[in-house]
Amino acid sequence: MVRAAVAGVVGFVLIFIESMIVMKLKGYETIEFGGIAPFINVWAMNFFFVFAILTQITNWYMDREELKEDKSY
Repeated sequence: MVRAAVAGVVGFVLIFIESMIVMKLKGYETIEFGGIAPFINVWAMNFFFVFAILTQITNWYMDREELKEDKSY
């Protein structure tokens, strides 16, 4: 649940970061997403990207903690 919430917020923030990069590289002053549907599509891609990364980090952390417990015996 926390992963989904964090991924939603970070995915939204990534839209603005990506937009700023494109505006700087292309010399644009604004970006037109073409409506709400393309905007939601970009947000969804970012959401699943961040969610996958957070899932991997969570798995890595859990495995790391298990290895610490095993070595302490």
